[in-house]
Amino acid sequence: MHLANKQLLATVGSLFLLVLFASTARAQTHVVDAKDLQGDIAQKSQTRQSRFDTLDRFFSSPSASKTLKSAHVEPQQVRNALSQLGDDEVADFAARAEQAQKQFSAGALTNQEITYVIIALATAVIILVIVAA
Repeated sequence: MHLANKQLLATVGSLFLLVLFASTARAQTHVVDAKDLQGDIAQKSQTRQSRFDTLDRFFSSPSASKTLKSAHVEPQQVRNALSQLGDDEVADFAARAEQAQKQFSAGALTNQEITYVIIALATAVIILVIVAA
């Protein structure tokens, strides 16, 4: 009888371990679905591209091109530098450029003031890239 109890105990223990492993394997599902992750990445990429487009329009405007060239800075050099910045910096510069453009369109900034804004933004972009390198 003592041997039968040991076999029963071994069988119950094996069954318990089997259930434990099966529940652990089932619990190892991914917390974030791959489609959700892909969607987040696509959204961030679209947002970054939108910010680049804002900055590209700002630095490609006739007044910005003229201002940058008078400061001996090529507009393409600034655009190339922008691609090397992180998401936070691009977002900050895009917000500043958008605000300056709105103020200029509304007449809140003079040509001289927008010139200073353009030079300041371009200089900040180039300095950040140099520091990062």
